Amino acid sequence: MSNQTDANTSETSAPAAAASNQRQQLETYRVYVVTWNVGSRFPDNISLRQLLGIHDAGADVDTSHLPDIYALGLQEVNAQPQQQMLGLFKEDPWTHKAKKLLRQYNYVAFKTEQMQGLLLTMFVRRQHVEHLHDIEAEFTRTGFGGIWGNKGAVSVRFTLYGCGLAFVVAHLAAHDHQLDERIEDYKQILEHHHYHVKRYREIYDHDYVFWFGDLNFRLEGNDSSSEVRDALRDDKQHEDLIHRDQLYQVREKSQQAFQVMHERLPAFPPTFKFKEGTSEYDLKRRPAWTDRIMYAVQPSNRQPEMQLAIEQSSYKSHPAYNISDHKPVTSDFTIKLYPNCRVPGVTFSSMSVWRIGDENTVEYRKQAEFEEGANDWIGIFPVDYASLADYSAYEYVNQAESPTSSDSNNEHEYFDNPRPHRRGHHHHRNRQRLRRQVEANQQEQVRIDFADDVDLRHGEQYLLIYFRSTGIRGVTSLAGISSVFVAEKRQGSPHRTEYHVD
Repeated sequence: MSNQTDANTSETSAPAAAASNQRQQLETYRVYVVTWNVGSRFPDNISLRQLLGIHDAGADVDTSHLPDIYALGLQEVNAQPQQQMLGLFKEDPWTHKAKKLLRQYNYVAFKTEQMQGLLLTMFVRRQHVEHLHDIEAEFTRTGFGGIWGNKGAVSVRFTLYGCGLAFVVAHLAAHDHQLDERIEDYKQILEHHHYHVKRYREIYDHDYVFWFGDLNFRLEGNDSSSEVRDALRDDKQHEDLIHRDQLYQVREKSQQAFQVMHERLPAFPPTFKFKEGTSEYDLKRRPAWTDRIMYAVQPSNRQPEMQLAIEQSSYKSHPAYNISDHKPVTSDFTIKLYPNCRVPGVTFSSMSVWRIGDENTVEYRKQAEFEEGANDWIGIFPVDYASLADYSAYEYVNQAESPTSSDSNNEHEYFDNPRPHRRGHHHHRNRQRLRRQVEANQQEQVRIDFADDVDLRHGEQYLLIYFRSTGIRGVTSLAGISSVFVAEKRQGSPHRTEYHVD
């Protein structure tokens, strides 16, 4: 990874941010990465607890052992045309199931990117949500000359506490003899993967990179399938086999691919190929460590005397999962971030009640250094939101027309630009609803009126989130979260029956 010293990112460019940081400090955070080729299967009758490292029975126990960030990367997610069409209106079943479990432990899904059967969903502990900046997804197709996208990579990058993180999940060319194609896939992903965030334009520009997936590297040599299986019973022969692993060879020896990445060599058995429904190898293919998780760190960031660091704490497979011909692999990391790094944003004024059926005024103060985007918007979220796509209503700050859709492959674009066609999601252009006033301290006080048809539920709690959207490839930052308020109907207002569809 290159040793970047450019400081023109939003994390470092503002004088106020530098002043507020004063003395930087490093603290440890945990990252948990999952990769699994699910073989077009659905998660109907399985539990994800073991896979996600959750071993207790409920959320009311100590959760300090759980990670700060989850990255769930899947390959061969069911991508049949009818399933893709359903995905325009309904969340992917794997994301839905993981979100349902993790919301019990106060996690929020903040970005999902899918390309055909490749799926990456990112979760973060709720206390970190407000510090997510410059979130962006990217994808590169390599299969069939890049036309179909059955192979390639999707990624999500973001900035958190002064550091840029990139998570790349890939599915490379299959079969023993396709080593050159796998190397070419890797090079194509690097060549075509570009972000729109200053300082973090390429994958390896980031302070931390996690690269994982069904990378499909096999074993060098002419062993038969049964010979490989038998050799795995002996620890010494297991070690010999892993040193004949193609990924180890191209990363450590020839340095043709992934040479800047690191990996603790797998101590677990090969994760491919199994007879579905069993933990018995299917000897039609030689067993191989196709499913891998690698990492890299750029030590020098904003404080050369306080170097960043990463440690791969665990690296294991999960043999109990047998719905596909691959076993899932997980890895637990510790990384260093700067918790006192702050970015200019907005501060909402406190409000206790939202009057249903009335216009309601939202007030906030914008720091002088905060650069407002043309597509910024404020969303109203249930207090227990499990995803940044769970907004109940929204308003664009500048009352602009709804922006054109991004050039992303994802029809949802998740939370980057709210979708006006959804019930309760709207905007208007009456500029009298927006009022600004610059105060003596150069902070700007902004008042924006939400229309009277915002559809909230009586007696339930909500909060506001300010999203700064550049309008370029959906690059989005969170700039402020309000305190909690309650939605209440006006006294004497007619009773309205609410219908809920699960």
